[in-house]
Order: sequence, then structure tokens, then C-alpha cells
Amino acid sequence: QVQLVDSGGGSVQAGGSLRLSCAVSGITVSRICVGWFRQAPGKEREEVARIGGDGGSTLYADSVKGRFTFSIDSAANTLYLQMESLKPEDTAMYYCAAGARAYCTAGFSYWGQGTQVTVSS
Repeated sequence: QVQLVDSGGGSVQAGGSLRLSCAVSGITVSRICVGWFRQAPGKEREEVARIGGDGGSTLYADSVKGRFTFSIDSAANTLYLQMESLKPEDTAMYYCAAGARAYCTAGFSYWGQGTQVTVSS
């Protein structure tokens, strides 16, 4: 059974930082495509970043490029999203996700429960 548990959200002022974590069980995160998504009320879900499996490339949405860093701790089978210089428009529920294949073109099959990030101006 694959399970993703994301955590680390909270409330910060603009310009602050947060680190989100996603503990994964039942699948080896370094072998498959993994990603972070976010969704604000009334808006569509947005992909924030992804990393392809087996040493694949890392891609970021333009809105977070240069501010967010997506990393993987293979030994702990855990994903991280380090968020710096946060802006009010970053406010959303954040979700980690994993695919079933190394290539991200296969899509995402498993999702965390979400962790709320709120950035005040």
C-alpha cells in the first residue's frame, strides 16, 4: 500500500520560509516521478515542481523558480520542498504526489493529504 504523508505547512509573513516534508511508504521515491502541487480556494490545482525518477530532471513552475527547492532524501524515502521568499500568492494547500513510473509523462497516481501554507502580507 502506497502512502504519502505531507507536513510542515503553517502561517508565515511575506518574505519568510517554510520547509514541507512528504514521508512516503510503499514505493521508492527515487525510482519514480514525484511532484509538489498546490491549490488555492476557487482555483485549479497547479503543479509546483517535479523530479523524474532514476536521476531525472527537476522542473519548477515559473512562479516559484528561484525561490523553491525540491529535494529527495533517498535513504529516508522522503520528499522536501524548501520555500524561500514566500509571497501571499503562494498561499494554498500543498500536496506531494508520486507516479507509478520513472517518467513523469506517466502522470501521478498517489497523493498526500495536503498541508496548508498561508502567507500574510
